[in-house]
Amino acid sequence: MPTPKKGPRLASSPAHERLMLANMATSLFANGRIKTTLPKAKRLRPLVERLISFAKRGDLHSRRRVMRVIRNKSIVHKLFTEIAEQMEQREGGYTRIIRVAPRKGDAAPQAIIELVTEPVSPKQAVVKEAEAAAKTAAAADAEVSEQAVADASATATEQAVEADKANAEAVVAEDKATEAEAAAATEE
Repeated sequence: MPTPKKGPRLASSPAHERLMLANMATSLFANGRIKTTLPKAKRLRPLVERLISFAKRGDLHSRRRVMRVIRNKSIVHKLFTEIAEQMEQREGGYTRIIRVAPRKGDAAPQAIIELVTEPVSPKQAVVKEAEAAAKTAAAADAEVSEQAVADASATATEQAVEADKANAEAVVAEDKATEAEAAAATEE
């Protein structure tokens, strides 16, 4: 079991903090971005990324686990249909935290946390495509090499059979030659 975080919580009790983070996650999925304090944004990020990972799985158990945190069914539906599709190519890093000017009054550090909706960079996409092409090429090479081995073994077998026939013919010719010599010797 992980040790609890030390120091004061974001709210008065663990239950209040959990509910506050659930409400902020619901707002983030509904609007795409929210403005909050920096410590709250940093505490929200792991929760949101875990929920998006569940949504990418898409099975019933994952949906029920997300429903434990987010109680609004329409937001859960949006998460599983729209947001999960947008994040399909990503392997993490679904959110972005941008620091903004401190809040007037108490000078609390403010931040905007938003979902990263841009597609994966073209460079990363090209690298992934190249890796996939290399895997398929390696599989094709393995298949071709297996076929080449099979062809080579078939050719070697054919050559061995032909060599055996040639040896048999040579033995038969040798036997005929010795018989002819024996017949010639008996006639003399």
